Amino acid sequence: MQAMSVQQPWAFAIARGGKTVSNQDLPTAYRGPLLIHASMRVDLKACDSPLIQAAGWDPRDPLATIGAVIAVADLDHVCSTGDASCDCGPWSAPGSQHWHLSGVRALPRPIVTVGHPGLWQPKPSLISAVTTMFTTTAALNNTT
Repeated sequence: MQAMSVQQPWAFAIARGGKTVSNQDLPTAYRGPLLIHASMRVDLKACDSPLIQAAGWDPRDPLATIGAVIAVADLDHVCSTGDASCDCGPWSAPGSQHWHLSGVRALPRPIVTVGHPGLWQPKPSLISAVTTMFTTTAALNNTT
């Protein structure tokens, strides 16, 4: 499993709002599960954008936090605007690599941790905490 840090409110839009494309500077060969970490930086201009508002941006939502893992997604494929087949929709930025995310699962609560630029390897304890959180939540949902 890998992780990537994303500025708010973009991380929130991935976790809650159906943002299925993450714009990155570089491509990656990695495919598979990806922790979505809300970085300590906030793109204040983006908070008022129509896309973010349509995604349900609410700074009071726990997933609007900074400095924490807030979701898990599957990185399916990567393309760029230079690819003839690239039609990545409104979330894609020209000139960027478009990392396509699917199966996004928001965490029941954020897990505070330090992020890193680019794709990074989370500590085993962080992966374990995420796995335990999903397992515990699923078990609780099955008993109610």
